[in-house]
Amino acid sequence: MTRSKTERYLFIAGVVVALFFGPMAVSNAMHIMEGYLPLGYCVLWGAVCVPFFIAGLFSIKRTVTQHRKTLILLVMMGAYVFVLSALKIPSVTGSSSHPTGTGLGAVLFGPASMCVIGVIVLLFQALLLAHGGLTTLGANTFSMAIAGPFLAYGVFLVCKKLHAPKSLGIFLAACLGDLFTYCITAVQLAMAHPSPVGGFTASLAEFMGIFAVTQIPLAVIEGLVAVVVMKALESYAKPELTELGYLGV
Repeated sequence: MTRSKTERYLFIAGVVVALFFGPMAVSNAMHIMEGYLPLGYCVLWGAVCVPFFIAGLFSIKRTVTQHRKTLILLVMMGAYVFVLSALKIPSVTGSSSHPTGTGLGAVLFGPASMCVIGVIVLLFQALLLAHGGLTTLGANTFSMAIAGPFLAYGVFLVCKKLHAPKSLGIFLAACLGDLFTYCITAVQLAMAHPSPVGGFTASLAEFMGIFAVTQIPLAVIEGLVAVVVMKALESYAKPELTELGYLGV
């Protein structure tokens, strides 16, 4: 192994270790908490996630088979999503907001892969951090690991089609993917808990207003972080990014 290749892998491994063992916030963040959704909605969102999860398994299997040396990047994306989505900042009326991290992974490995990574991350957070819940796993997976990543991937493809700078595409993908996650979460909560006065619409407006206070600036920050991380990867993992098709196309 050449010195440059050794340094590259040491850098990536160091990032993974730092992400897993770095400081984490106490978990009260806005994954939908255990017991907050009626059983029917828990089953519904879980069933909706199943085909995406299956597609994600095939996507990851294809990536591992065809691009074996990119496996460490996939592991790093899991760590990145785990830590970012475990961080929180207070919102209003007792709620809180957090980044998602899934937009960057969707750009590199496709949105379907993020469904599998999201399920693993959310499951560990529910079991180890009491962050989210087992009954709400389907709803949280759909918002954070399906809706957000698919929008992020679509935004990146549009930027690529328009020949926009890659950094701009990464920023918009991560930022808008984060915001869309919270839009879907607001819809999920409004469906399960419509306002006694204004019904679903009033409840949706209330949840969206609560999230907007902190989530908009947080989404911008996530977009900037994603650009910085990608710049580092472009320096230390260029062969892997080329193999994935991010560079040289």
